[in-house]
Amino acid sequence: MSETTRPRYAYLGPAGTFTEAALRQVASPDEAEYLPQVDVVTAIESVRTGTADFAVVAIESTAEGGVTATLDALAVGEPLVLLREVLVPVGFTLVGRPGITLDQVRRVSAHPHAWVQCRAWLAAHLPDVVHVPATSNTAPAALIAEQAAALEVAGPAGPGASDVSPLADVLGPLGFDAALVPPAAVEHYGLPVLAEDVADNDHLVTRFVVVGRPGRLPAPTGADKTSLVVHLPSNEAGALLDMLEQFSVRGVNLSRIESRPIGDSLGRYSFSIDAEGHIVEERMGEALMGLRRVCPHVRFLGSYPRADGVSAVVHVGTTDRDFVGARDWLSALRDGRAS
Repeated sequence: MSETTRPRYAYLGPAGTFTEAALRQVASPDEAEYLPQVDVVTAIESVRTGTADFAVVAIESTAEGGVTATLDALAVGEPLVLLREVLVPVGFTLVGRPGITLDQVRRVSAHPHAWVQCRAWLAAHLPDVVHVPATSNTAPAALIAEQAAALEVAGPAGPGASDVSPLADVLGPLGFDAALVPPAAVEHYGLPVLAEDVADNDHLVTRFVVVGRPGRLPAPTGADKTSLVVHLPSNEAGALLDMLEQFSVRGVNLSRIESRPIGDSLGRYSFSIDAEGHIVEERMGEALMGLRRVCPHVRFLGSYPRADGVSAVVHVGTTDRDFVGARDWLSALRDGRAS
């Protein structure tokens, strides 16, 4: 990428998704080229193939925890690194097809994560509704808008009303009455609103990360995370403890740890980990060296600033000065300069 070329960002589209809202925190449409993708795996792979310079993808939510598609795509294949994280508040609006009313809704299209986050509201207001899965939060919104435009042109009984949409490749033929979409999509697509604020939790937040190719790491800020994928050394009792001790004895706190199947046989799992601190810090570097010694596979996914700006608590005996001082003392002992 030359200095005069705008960076290319792949993200889960179409326009109006929460991922696009996260991308706008990273770079405006005037600063970057937005490349909407059909799913997060395709977005990540576009960085590996060079069709995008970066990808913005969801990695964790307050409702569902880790986004498995993202975690699994980062754990294998050509190594990539996380360069930044951003937080996006999440809410949902129920929108309908042209002419539909709330009491007529029988089938609702929604991304699986959106469905889970609105499950209690749906059970209370639409107890018999059927879920029609969507690949993104705005894919059904785009389909509804397209159908509305076709009806305006052809009329309800015209041939345009039954045409298969080009977006059918994303969701299939329009087979739903309403959809759960981000509030931003309502204005973007001009959709009729059936109900607002339908999420079950008023504090929903999704964490997104910027994914790029390995290179110069973001500088430490004092409020950083380091992400890793680690395989256990064995399937024996104490193996998980051996791995966790590499962090605990060096005073490194873990803000997230999730198991994911390795995929080669039953009972084999890797761990996706977020640790508080930066790889340039002595305690984090020592922890990674410990993992490298006792674990068969360690994939470094990057050190980057925390979106919330919260600094890690560094305990007595685990500061950079403590580690450097202990190493200098040991060197002096080995050289016969101290006792």
